[in-house]
Amino acid sequence: MPGRRGRGPTDPHRRDRIARAAIAVIAEHGVDGLTHRKVAAAAGVPLGSTTYHFATLDDLVAAALEKAAERSVAQLRAWERSLDPAADLARELAAFVIRSVRENRADTMAEYNLYALALHRPHLRQAAVDWDNALAEVLQARTDSLTGKMVAILLCGLLMQVVLVADVPDEKEIARLIDRALDGRRPEGR
Repeated sequence: MPGRRGRGPTDPHRRDRIARAAIAVIAEHGVDGLTHRKVAAAAGVPLGSTTYHFATLDDLVAAALEKAAERSVAQLRAWERSLDPAADLARELAAFVIRSVRENRADTMAEYNLYALALHRPHLRQAAVDWDNALAEVLQARTDSLTGKMVAILLCGLLMQVVLVADVPDEKEIARLIDRALDGRRPEGR
């Protein structure tokens, strides 16, 4: 038939768009509010597309976790590359934390919802571990192996704490915490 296209993908980015939409749905409704129907609406695709690409909600959650981790690490790597080599790392990381909850609060909440979900779903754990390792790798480029890991753990905890509270903590206080971790000094009296 003239004008008829052969079989094949008509939207090669649909799967990725659906995974990103799942993150948006989780940001708005939480993991418990995730449905194929809501994701289809958010992605602007037919319901059948979500179930075609992700047969179960668990499959959709796994793809969302991988996409969230990929996006988060890409943002952190871009941020790190944009820093002046002489930048005050503690202040820059504190500003990163504050931006994550002021400008990107919904995304940060969705990411931590997905991250915490890995505690109860073993098949999601490797993606969460890979996310942590990538964060440490970015920080190790500016520090050393041990310090990079320690500051990555601190950042994860800070982001979780800061996103939980209504009032964003003082950026200088966050910088002081990070600076202490970067400096590695022991508290007096020990």
